[in-house]
Amino acid sequence: MKMSSVNTAEKGELDDKDINVSKIEPVASFTRDNIGKNNLITTFTSPTGRVISVTGDVDEAMKIAIDIDDIAYDENEDKRLFRKINIYLLPLICILYACQFMDKVSTSYAAVMGFRDAFNMVGDMYSWCGTAFYLGYLFFEFPANTLIQHFPLAKVTAAFIILWGMILCLHSACKTYAAIVALRVILGILESAVTPAMVIITGQWYKKEEQMFITSIWFSFNGLGTIMGGAIAYGLASHSESYSIASWKILFIVTGLMTLFIGICFLFHVPDDPSKAWFLNDQEKKLVVLRIKNNQQGFGNKHFKLGQFKEALTDVQTWLFFIFAVASNIPNGSLTNFGSILLNSDFGYSSEDSLLMNMPCGAVELVGCMGLAYFSQKHSRLLISLISMIIALICACLLSFAGNKTARLVGYYVQFVYPVTMICSLSCFSSNTAGHTKKITTNAIYLIGYCVGNLVGPQTFVAKQAPSYTGGKISIVVCDCISLVIICLNYFVYWNRNRIRNKDITVDKAETSVACIENYQFADMTDKENPYFRYCL
Repeated sequence: MKMSSVNTAEKGELDDKDINVSKIEPVASFTRDNIGKNNLITTFTSPTGRVISVTGDVDEAMKIAIDIDDIAYDENEDKRLFRKINIYLLPLICILYACQFMDKVSTSYAAVMGFRDAFNMVGDMYSWCGTAFYLGYLFFEFPANTLIQHFPLAKVTAAFIILWGMILCLHSACKTYAAIVALRVILGILESAVTPAMVIITGQWYKKEEQMFITSIWFSFNGLGTIMGGAIAYGLASHSESYSIASWKILFIVTGLMTLFIGICFLFHVPDDPSKAWFLNDQEKKLVVLRIKNNQQGFGNKHFKLGQFKEALTDVQTWLFFIFAVASNIPNGSLTNFGSILLNSDFGYSSEDSLLMNMPCGAVELVGCMGLAYFSQKHSRLLISLISMIIALICACLLSFAGNKTARLVGYYVQFVYPVTMICSLSCFSSNTAGHTKKITTNAIYLIGYCVGNLVGPQTFVAKQAPSYTGGKISIVVCDCISLVIICLNYFVYWNRNRIRNKDITVDKAETSVACIENYQFADMTDKENPYFRYCL
């Protein structure tokens, strides 16, 4: 069987003038006898000059790829399969992401429902309550990613979801401040698995050029989580005298039970990878492998590879995204914990009205993220990220420095388009990081940066600066400026790597390189090892 050609139409792939690898006859092939073993198949030279050994320890998708002969696969078939995947997977993933965000920021709603008074929170005690969640998130990020790699993806994720639903319900039973802080830490531990799991699922099922838009859809449902949480909290707060227990306790019970239900659905509905999909027939499973072939990745590999781990740690791109994660999430940590408090104390809305007034933030995030991401299908995702960050910076300046209340309120609302930048980061990781151990490692490092940013964020809102919290607002402006610089650097690094690789590809090199390995796309190589890997911009 001849190699399938690289998709030249995809952004970041080879130009027409470059070598067509479909013309290269494979001289090395994988069989069922050597898959999963460390026996040497062949060697080749990577773009960095290293000699790479290709063994039978390959991606899980190889088990299907070796059985694929000449399957009829056209554009109409691709669209039909794309729709089917979306129908069966995307709604549940979106609802899950809405619930996880609602659960994460539940203390923000509870804060104006008597939660702070119940635990006698004074000074910065509430800030530390918000920080506690991300301490758990930070502590367990690497273990969570390890569990996801070594065990069935969907089942591990479902277990985490069910457990955090239980923990959220237990918030209502807390009697002391220490107990609520401890539960917030545990909740952070359990939620640490959801985002890396979603990134991996997106990479398993969707083409590179689809991943930005798909990621934007499920990530934008953070906005729906904001709307749902605000609506539930407002309904409970407005009838607080009708209940035998405090309304903030009911809030935690309701949101926890919703999460439990989603976790059970996830357990029985979502497959661990496309080869185990109950809603696909054997033919369709093979077609999924074909449609993601040019991702130069696959479904995943269960074995930890030290070389890929080291490459992740030494790749400048990993640390650029880490810095970006820290800078872009300090504002996130600030606003998700203090949004309702700002509306109440700084803008002067009542406790109940501040819950309602926080809901437009969710609408802006839901619609804005989807809208901007839609344009990313035809334009550079990093360009879209840059535009959204500029908008967020302008709005942060309005919130921080405008004297007019209306202008400050507009600044507060509209800057909730900034999640587009995080969507871009997650999709870039999914599309531009190959090698399963490397992807898992970079995901963990990025999310550690996410945790650090969210840890620091609540601490920038100092109690003695209430009700305006000037220092916290200015920190948002500074962090947005840093994020702008990092986005520009990311673009340059990816563009330069593609430029060098396009320049170096020759027929002679192709004939003695990875192109001679049949189904090399599923050999679990990293983006730096594979000379035909191209980065999406």
